[in-house]
Amino acid sequence: MLTGERILLRPLEPEDADTFWRWHNDPEVVRWLEADYHESLAQIRKRFADRKPNSYSNVVFGIETLAEGSLIGVVGLRDANPENARAELDIYIGEKDHWGGGFGTDAMRTLCRYGFDVMRLHSIALWVVAENESALHLYKKLGFREDGRHRESFRGVGRWHDMILMSLLEGELI
Repeated sequence: MLTGERILLRPLEPEDADTFWRWHNDPEVVRWLEADYHESLAQIRKRFADRKPNSYSNVVFGIETLAEGSLIGVVGLRDANPENARAELDIYIGEKDHWGGGFGTDAMRTLCRYGFDVMRLHSIALWVVAENESALHLYKKLGFREDGRHRESFRGVGRWHDMILMSLLEGELI
């Protein structure tokens, strides 16, 4: 397990499925996530029970608060390989009462340190919807820089949005 200042990152457990089902049925929580197909609670429970273990190429952690010990979100590095020392980062906070409280910042900083120090990555990249201002602010605060834009590549409710590619190189984490 990885400990930040206010959070603990831990592997996901089958028991986390019910929480994910609740989050994925809240339109505010999934607003900026890639469209996923609605799953029943039984399907999500099966998917969680059958999860592959974390590996170099795909590591996913639940975000827990240190104070309460409750699951509030998920963060992960995917598509990593040692040949190019690069991975893509995904994060979301599912518990809305923890939005804006610094938990995402702490979780990302903790995961990026893990990526650079333990996985020996050189670059961590992510994609963000251009209108997701709170996420853009967070990523820039941690040292991520804009690398490019993919025009109208995210279908939000009612319209298309641009996606911004951002990256953080080893040594740039703030």
